[in-house]
Amino acid sequence: MTGTDQDAAPRPADTFTVRSPATGDPVGEHPVHGPEEVARAVERARTAAAGWAALPAAHRRAHLLRWKHTLASSLDTVAGTIAAETGKPHGDAVLEVVLTLEHLNWAARNADRVLRRRRVRSGLLAANQRSSVVHRPLGVIGVIGPWNYPLYTPMGSIGYALAAGNAVVFKPSEHTPGTGVLLAELLASAVPEHAGLLTTVTGAAATGEALARSGVDKVAFTGSPGTARKVMAVCARSLTPFLAECGGKDATIVTADADLDAAADAVVWGAMSNAGQTCAGVERVYAVREVHAPLCRKVVERAGALRAGPVPDAVYGPMTMPAQTAVVRRHVEQALADGARALLGDAASISASASASGAFVTPVVLADVPEDSPAMTEETFGPVVAINVVESTDEAVRRANASPYALAASVFCRDRRAGAAIAARLRAGAVSVNSVLGFAGVPALPFGGSGESGFGRIHGADGLRAFTAPQSVTVQRFAPPVNLTSFSTPAAARERAVAAAKWLHLHR
Repeated sequence: MTGTDQDAAPRPADTFTVRSPATGDPVGEHPVHGPEEVARAVERARTAAAGWAALPAAHRRAHLLRWKHTLASSLDTVAGTIAAETGKPHGDAVLEVVLTLEHLNWAARNADRVLRRRRVRSGLLAANQRSSVVHRPLGVIGVIGPWNYPLYTPMGSIGYALAAGNAVVFKPSEHTPGTGVLLAELLASAVPEHAGLLTTVTGAAATGEALARSGVDKVAFTGSPGTARKVMAVCARSLTPFLAECGGKDATIVTADADLDAAADAVVWGAMSNAGQTCAGVERVYAVREVHAPLCRKVVERAGALRAGPVPDAVYGPMTMPAQTAVVRRHVEQALADGARALLGDAASISASASASGAFVTPVVLADVPEDSPAMTEETFGPVVAINVVESTDEAVRRANASPYALAASVFCRDRRAGAAIAARLRAGAVSVNSVLGFAGVPALPFGGSGESGFGRIHGADGLRAFTAPQSVTVQRFAPPVNLTSFSTPAAARERAVAAAKWLHLHR
């Protein structure tokens, strides 16, 4: 285990090797932590959580900002680890670290304001009570992270959970464990006086299951809907609260008056950056008929100029999980068999581009994809985008909302008010108008979805509260004129009080 307490805990005999998805070369060796090691991590976290929660909020803020400074000073090292494990270009990894720093900064600086005790109105019936609510930390949070953004995504839970006064045990993806190990080591060096506050346990599915069974006070999970159901079933046995972010089939709507250059640029970046492995990126585009053809031309022109593969000027890396290439190929093959048009690339180009060292997939742009084709109903998670024509924005909204996923969306419309009105009609947890992923860099905004995209929220005030339990407190200031919660109250007095309350509610 790696964390703020690396005492004499024995290392398990089994290890696994992490290899670069770009070259196949080994980039790390990590232990497979079983139930006993996970239980020890949770036990140490439980001890750390008690001391951490007892600190004044200002002290926790100072510690977390010190950790932020340590992360910032180690930016190149952290980005290098991310790039090695995921295969993404170093610049993309740097951006991931920068976004993480922004969120950690917000969580540290705003936790006290969001979570401190606040007064609430008691109402007429309880006018003799002083009422307040405070958000108390849950204790120990188990975080199960993904591989596509191995720092930014889990830190939406880790950073906010710590800011809310909890300790964390983190199980990173088995494809990117080194990033999680380094994260815990940096916290240990920044805040050595709080050993066990963040511990990273490594391994595959069995380690994640052990964490879900370990008695943590909540599990925050990012991954596929299928895996989420399995982890949730384990949590259900002990009624462990569960937060799930399970991906998306994110739609972009392009109206007749949209800036097509801006829309095309954003669609290509949202669909192709990180090799399309972005849960809140762009997979479906609905463009009204007047602009569909020119938008397609602009998207193809931009996507066709992108370089992927083991070359210095590559703008994105390989599929982090090579098996995902088969999913991308199946979606494209089925779409074409269903009658779609390939405007750029096809299934053959995927096979050719993925046959070299590393599963590098060149961009694919499709049009006229039937709405029941897997490329429109399932998460592709690759550099593929489908651009379909619609007759109106009403039709675009209906099609966008027809997906079982409901994570993110975007709207391109010159009239910003009209764009915001369209956004309000979309069944998505986060919507950007005239940009893609605009919400990702705004720490105050909550993030999460519904349906197959999961439930619960990270980031922002909602994200802080997600790792707390609200406690309601009333303090009686004076005895009530008529005590309705006492057997000693005369029946006549009770009846008069009830009659008065009835009269008030009939006339208010």
